[in-house]
Amino acid sequence: MTKKEFFDREAGCYFLDNAASAGVYCTENWKEDVSHILRVADEVCRQEFLFDLKWDMERTYEPVVFEKDIVWDYKPGDDPEFIFQFNRHRFFICLGQAYAITGDEKYAKTFVSQMTDWIEKQPLSKESRGTTWRTIEAGLRGEYWCKAICYFRNSESLTDKAVDQFYQCMVTHADYLIQEHSVLRRMSNWSVLEDHGLLMIGLILPQSEKTKKYIKTALEHLTIEARLQIMPDGAQWEQSPMYHNEVFHCYLDTLLLCKRNQIIVPDEIVERVHRMAYANLSWIKPDHHQFMNGDSDNTDIRDLLTVAAYYFKDPVLKYVAFEKIDFESIWDLGIGAVEEYQKLPVKEPEETSKALTDSGNYYLRSDWSEQANLLHFHCGTVGAGHGHSDKLHIDLVVQGEDVLMDAGRYNYVPGPKRFEFKDPTAHNTILVDGKFFSICKDSWECSKLTAPVNQKHKFLGQYEYVQGGHLGYMDLENGVYVNRKVIHIKPDIYIIVDEMYSGGEHTYEEFFHFNNQGQVTLTANSAIYKGKKTQTEFYFVTPGIETKLIDTRISRNYNQAEENKTISVTKANKGFTSFLTVIYGKKAGDTSPLTVTKLPVRSEFRDVIHPDSWAEALKLETKEKTYVAIICHQEVNTPTDQTEADGCMGYGNVLVFDKSVETQPGTVLMW
Repeated sequence: MTKKEFFDREAGCYFLDNAASAGVYCTENWKEDVSHILRVADEVCRQEFLFDLKWDMERTYEPVVFEKDIVWDYKPGDDPEFIFQFNRHRFFICLGQAYAITGDEKYAKTFVSQMTDWIEKQPLSKESRGTTWRTIEAGLRGEYWCKAICYFRNSESLTDKAVDQFYQCMVTHADYLIQEHSVLRRMSNWSVLEDHGLLMIGLILPQSEKTKKYIKTALEHLTIEARLQIMPDGAQWEQSPMYHNEVFHCYLDTLLLCKRNQIIVPDEIVERVHRMAYANLSWIKPDHHQFMNGDSDNTDIRDLLTVAAYYFKDPVLKYVAFEKIDFESIWDLGIGAVEEYQKLPVKEPEETSKALTDSGNYYLRSDWSEQANLLHFHCGTVGAGHGHSDKLHIDLVVQGEDVLMDAGRYNYVPGPKRFEFKDPTAHNTILVDGKFFSICKDSWECSKLTAPVNQKHKFLGQYEYVQGGHLGYMDLENGVYVNRKVIHIKPDIYIIVDEMYSGGEHTYEEFFHFNNQGQVTLTANSAIYKGKKTQTEFYFVTPGIETKLIDTRISRNYNQAEENKTISVTKANKGFTSFLTVIYGKKAGDTSPLTVTKLPVRSEFRDVIHPDSWAEALKLETKEKTYVAIICHQEVNTPTDQTEADGCMGYGNVLVFDKSVETQPGTVLMW
């Protein structure tokens, strides 16, 4: 296979727009990204490897340097993930981008040298299938190598011999990916990454019956995988925003390149990819990042939403994407997309809050500004290996700043450090008797799983409500059903009601993991989180509780862990037990008070006070408003009865009253 034959576009598919023009665009508009990529490319030329690109799945913080020959299966320490990240060769694209930006031939020489060195030293074998030739790495190389070589098409360093080696190696990759595919793999994100790589190989190689088979097979697999993996609410089933977005990228890339090459993509893929974009819209934080749920890093997702907005010509997606095409996206969209994207109108989403009921994720948002408040509540399936033990977990953003956070993922090495971030104690949820409702067996499997139940929600303008429970403690002696209710009084008041139904005696503990970039101060029954933009107050209303501030850790990126503070709230009790917590999210420096008073709940018909195990109420007084919330833990009303607290009366299991507006019948959030 000669270079001329390989790049003959009449015999092959169109793959990459004018790279030099993209380089000029980035130099003019994205100087910081250009500096980063040139630094990475220069390090690769010196055989120094540090993985700190925003979508590197397993980041590193210390460079690995090879003074002589590169050892492609080198493993520093006890984490084999370095081998896998290393052998994806995402840095080949950095070399190509650096070449397009500078025209410096050293980047082309390095690409050819390292690519051919890898081909000669890393043949497919029984041993290498577990290291440098895992199928996921083969799939990712299918994308990265195919994109990278296009940058060097005009380089004198890319010889006929190198192109032929590339061609033969990509054929081996494609045949291997087809051979290894099975129905048992179709639920994993791996299969999407692998079949996307197979499609890339089919598109880049000069067209033949063989490459047509690659394309056809890849699209058949990707169609089935989309149906299996992408829930109706748009979330990828593994309950990890990061891996949702790895899959999302592969499908977006599939749509773009198939459209460019006039290949029909099944409607099932197109529709589901659009839903994936809207799942990202639902959970994007005011700082434009994804939540760190499951195995996820703290990553800005606007680049993916930019590509989605462009492809679908969707003004709503553009609202949360970049104003102009970003560094990451321009290389795939091409310079011709710049003007098209600029002409695309922008439309603010009509809904602020969203219930992703299939995946069990709920997002209560005050508005669409960068200073918005946003609460995330999770009550869904565990999501297999990349999911965590996070039933009933909440995240909270106030004034655009993280307040309550997931602890992250840290690493994938089996053992205490992995479990530290996967176990329930790493999440803002509830523990019973110090036992875990889901139990990790190793880095990927669980020896005990937990069924989520009873998911309900209601969004009624000023008031929003969500609830969910799980069966993880029903196997205890005197089993416990755990249920969490969240009431949002827009824009800044949250009531968290945790209900533990049992006939026995148990010890209950709930956790509040904070953003370590602020300060937490705890008194006996209240706490204040002070950040750069917010001062958020916590009121622990339940009698007989013990609160303490404990040391924990948080991991914003793979291989990175920082010290953190977490509040633990505990209570031992027999029979039904509840925790009531009120959160008041304010701007930093706001001294306006919130007064929280626990109230008795009375039966209007029988004129008796209900016990707390039946119903509880809270009065919340701000400078402008007084609210009363009545929460019934069970059916308390006779057929003609109403519940009453502080002069507010109505019928329903969860009611909220704005006393300046009405004291009857209130707003019913749960009947």
